[in-house]
Amino acid sequence: MRVRRYVTPGGADPVAKYLDGLAAREAARVVAAAHAIEERGLDDSGLTTRQVRGHLWELKVGAQRVFFVLIAGPTMVLLHGYTKGSQRAPTREIETALARLKDVLAGEQ
Repeated sequence: MRVRRYVTPGGADPVAKYLDGLAAREAARVVAAAHAIEERGLDDSGLTTRQVRGHLWELKVGAQRVFFVLIAGPTMVLLHGYTKGSQRAPTREIETALARLKDVLAGEQ
């Protein structure tokens, strides 16, 4: 499976910015998770995911959460990341991921 990051129409890479804001160890864990998915596929990576809404999924890596969508290819597009602070994903984090999901799906047609 191919793993790529969402890039805004203006060329910004919000997932890279999120990773840059993490402690080196935490960022390395998220990057290692993405490599595990690329090498073994999502089902065999040993990582925990959950469906959030429709095509929007969440990857759990320790306290880090990364929203993603699966598209043709097969390709996983990492949309948005945040650090877990409560039981439920904050609404604004989900809304950000859904807006990016909409961009990705619009580009696939």
